[in-house]
Amino acid sequence: MRAEELDLVMESDELEDDETSQLYEHHRIVADKGQKLLRVDKFLFTQLSGTSRNRVQKAADAGFIMANGKPVKRSYKVKPEDVIQVMLDRPHYENKILPEDIPLDIVYEDGDLMVINKPAGMVVHPGFGNWNGTMLNAIAWHLKDLPQYDINNPEIGLVHRIDKDTSGLLVVAKTATAKTCLGQQFFNKTTQREYNALVWGNLTEDTGTIVGNIGRDPKDRMRMAVFPPDSDVGKHAVTHYEVLERFGYTTLVKCVLETGRTHQIRAHMKHIGHPLFCDERYGGDQVLKGANTTKYRQFIDNCFTLCPRQVLHAKTLGFVHPKTGQGMLFGSELPSDIVALLEKWRGYVQ
Repeated sequence: MRAEELDLVMESDELEDDETSQLYEHHRIVADKGQKLLRVDKFLFTQLSGTSRNRVQKAADAGFIMANGKPVKRSYKVKPEDVIQVMLDRPHYENKILPEDIPLDIVYEDGDLMVINKPAGMVVHPGFGNWNGTMLNAIAWHLKDLPQYDINNPEIGLVHRIDKDTSGLLVVAKTATAKTCLGQQFFNKTTQREYNALVWGNLTEDTGTIVGNIGRDPKDRMRMAVFPPDSDVGKHAVTHYEVLERFGYTTLVKCVLETGRTHQIRAHMKHIGHPLFCDERYGGDQVLKGANTTKYRQFIDNCFTLCPRQVLHAKTLGFVHPKTGQGMLFGSELPSDIVALLEKWRGYVQ
């Protein structure tokens, strides 16, 4: 296994819907009849080249290691004739990312990095069903005349990701040094990331903190679920929220990420009973609050048509520049579909 394969899986921000919808087999190893009992992390470390035991352990923690068709923990003991699989969240695809002339909304750029404002509906990384037309294809075109930039080199490029139907700010590293430095800031939780989200319901408190491990939902692999923070299931995750505006049946909130996990805001808000408005995957595309009248249901349907995606926008991104050491803070205005939706709710509650 190439080391970057597991690195991509374990990146520290929310992955795209298309990349978390299902798992694909990348390696299958059948244990010998004489196999002695051995922890699966040790077993795979000895069987696969170019990786580390730590990466294998992280993959097991994320549910990417299976024994006889079921996810197993790192401590699972491999037995004779066990079928051990390494699963990734994207198909085994060897083709290179090709440049495509796709417009990019570049907020900032210098010789070390780019900050891009991603529109909703744009896939970040090529994956199953979206091999072309992604943000990486667009970045490859934009930087095609930069000799030292290779879009297919995992040591440079995207530092984090956001979902396909989430809009907002992303940072891209142009050099390996920049990616390492920025990656460490994300890992050490020293970046500043604020999201705006419209959620169902009227939150009781004006501010709050959600603490709960995030891992794949055992009942639906296309979703993430929240588990007790003291459990060994999932990854530690913390989301702080603040109410910005109340509409009675929905609430506009600011979410500040202390950690960055796959679908963190979407799963955390669902967990406390306030799924994101129009979030199909987490049940927010149904009428969850309000009067059961034809007029109100029509209003909600019109809202869904106006903004047909989860109402989530990566509004603020801050970090320390990897070369200059200067603190940098970027903001992004709410896109037109969210602005129109909020105006519609303001008109409704007047």
